[in-house]
Amino acid sequence: MGTSDLITLFFLIAAVVIFFQLRNVLGRRTGNEKPRYEQTPVRSRTDALEPGRGEGKVITLPGVEKEQEAARKAAIDKIAPAGSDVNSGLQAIAAADPQFDPDAFLKGARSAYEMIVMAFAEGDRRSLKNLLSKEVYDGFNAAISEREAKGETVRANFVGIEKAEITEAEVEKTEARITLRIVSQMISATYGKDGEVVDGDPEEIAEIRDLWTFARDTKARDPNWKLIATASE
Repeated sequence: MGTSDLITLFFLIAAVVIFFQLRNVLGRRTGNEKPRYEQTPVRSRTDALEPGRGEGKVITLPGVEKEQEAARKAAIDKIAPAGSDVNSGLQAIAAADPQFDPDAFLKGARSAYEMIVMAFAEGDRRSLKNLLSKEVYDGFNAAISEREAKGETVRANFVGIEKAEITEAEVEKTEARITLRIVSQMISATYGKDGEVVDGDPEEIAEIRDLWTFARDTKARDPNWKLIATASE
């Protein structure tokens, strides 16, 4: 046996010895071991966990929690005067849902308003179904079906929202509800089956005043609000 063979044999024996020593120290994994410790994420913000993400508990530090409550109260006071019914309602919603952000809600409501108005004009049932409660969807769907039966189409151009303000806010059991007065501008015209204008004006900007109520279950993981009632002002 040559020198190179002896060196190879030496390293092979050494590797086997080291393997058995490590196995004795570390033990064998069976797949049923309990973790030595479970790390809980600590967060200084009140961001909600995204749907489908980790299920770890969120621990809020006492001092940070007070700061967050003060920030939420200040944000609500900017939207509605302290002591008003709207302010009290928004504070109740924030108490039921610590993740509630009134500014973010208003921005989301404005976006939802445009999406819903345009989806209705285009007859986009799929988009409407994701944004409306069943009762409101059924009403919108019936109107679209009636329009289709007459062979009518709508051409609309959303100009923008002039104003969106909260007029009512409340919590009933676990359901939070917020009503907004929305003033918007649109160009909209309905055309008959022969292409004639049967409603609206294809060139005139019309002002629209609506009262829309959005709601969500404060205990649900789904953070989205849905439109549950509409009325014209």
